[in-house]
Amino acid sequence: MTHDPLETSEQMPLSELKTALSGFITEITGFHTDLNSKLHKHEERLNMIDRKSMTLSRPALATTAETLAPHQKAFDTYLRSGDDEALRGLELDAKAMSTSVASDGGYLVDPQTSDTIATVLRSHASLRAICNVVNVEATSYDLLIDQGEFGSGWVAENGTVSETGTTMIDRISIPLFELSALPKASQRLLDDSAFDIETWLAGRIADKFARDEGAAFVMGDGNNKPTGFLSHGTIDNMLWSWGSLGYVATGTSADIGDGVSLIDLVYTLGAEYRANGSFVMNSKTAGSVRKLKDADGRFLWSDSLAAGEPARLLGYPVHIVEDMPDIAADSMSIAFGDFSKGYTVVERPDIRILRDPFSAKPHVLFYATKRVGGDVSDFAAIKLLKFGTS
Repeated sequence: MTHDPLETSEQMPLSELKTALSGFITEITGFHTDLNSKLHKHEERLNMIDRKSMTLSRPALATTAETLAPHQKAFDTYLRSGDDEALRGLELDAKAMSTSVASDGGYLVDPQTSDTIATVLRSHASLRAICNVVNVEATSYDLLIDQGEFGSGWVAENGTVSETGTTMIDRISIPLFELSALPKASQRLLDDSAFDIETWLAGRIADKFARDEGAAFVMGDGNNKPTGFLSHGTIDNMLWSWGSLGYVATGTSADIGDGVSLIDLVYTLGAEYRANGSFVMNSKTAGSVRKLKDADGRFLWSDSLAAGEPARLLGYPVHIVEDMPDIAADSMSIAFGDFSKGYTVVERPDIRILRDPFSAKPHVLFYATKRVGGDVSDFAAIKLLKFGTS
């Protein structure tokens, strides 16, 4: 018969008690040692798996760089010499940029050049910096605009719910148009290996694209170009209706007066848009507006205290767009609104380059194209200041 090692000395002799306790302690010690050994081996296996995972994952990083490098090299060769054999035979991963044959309108630019152009376009003084920008693969972009609100009302717990009114939905379609640039360089310059062809080309293309699309976003007539927001009809905001932009008059022809009309302009915009509102004007207009003071002699304009931040007018940011009209009789020289809702730019993300060494000998032309469109997407989100009596 076995005894519990924890039995008291009254139930068993002292020698047997000591023997039982010694055996029990030995078993506990062995169990503890065995458990520590198994945990240590388990940790070693986990560490080995982690090291293998890291080792296996390293080539993926190198693969990305190695995938982009051949395209950049092949693209550089094509720009300098016109040799497109490498581009034609280059097979890239599905996640990387693919090339198109020359019959499709040239080759897609390499990612570095594309990113440089996109950065310049975003930083340029145009509406692109504050409006809604959408990338698409189609030839147009359709969006539905809710002009009203669904009906609602109070009802008793056991009452009859009456049918509520329906909202008004308007469909806006924004087509894409082809924007082109045609920089040129001499073959002698292209043969110079020290000449950074990609950076030069990106700068020239971006400058041309920024100037052309910036003007179109403001004054474009929609004929083979985007429709500018100032190309739509305007009407006194007291009579405003969907499809036109409402305006507030300064009360003085070709003059802003004491600036009170700016306050009226701000509060003409609905509260849901005003929270994200921005003033839009060109530099000449800004030079006149920044001189305005309130009744206590304080300037309405305040310069930014932080680098990269816009100046503010009546507490709202001022975005300089040089394509806005100068102050003149009945001009719409200042706009205020939430342009992220009020104006939409639609574009295809790809930019194509076609090399032409024949049309302008001894120079080489680079025909760059992209597709972009733009139009007002919410007529309630933008208001204008008219420099006139009514």
